[in-house]
Amino acid sequence: MSKLLNTRLPLASGNQVTPDLFNRLVRILELNLGGFDPTITLQLSTAERDQAKLEAGTLIFNTTTEVLQVFDGTQFIDLTTHRTYLTGQSGTSSLGSVTVTTS
Repeated sequence: MSKLLNTRLPLASGNQVTPDLFNRLVRILELNLGGFDPTITLQLSTAERDQAKLEAGTLIFNTTTEVLQVFDGTQFIDLTTHRTYLTGQSGTSSLGSVTVTTS
């Protein structure tokens, strides 16, 4: 799960700010200020995620799609896009007398 920021933000009350909006804003603050620790973020496959009983605002890393997601109480919303990183690539190129080899 995400690590909450140490803060003294006011609690939502009345009709000024809905509790749902307030919670979303807190989550945005946590993400933007680096308030979550990716080493302890809940990691679930899509099948595990769909079987879990999670609260609105729960942040997970989906191991099937390799995307960070948040549960809005109804559905999961992707916060990132999947990135493919090259691994194990090698190649050789030459120009005149200069040779470059990567691996």
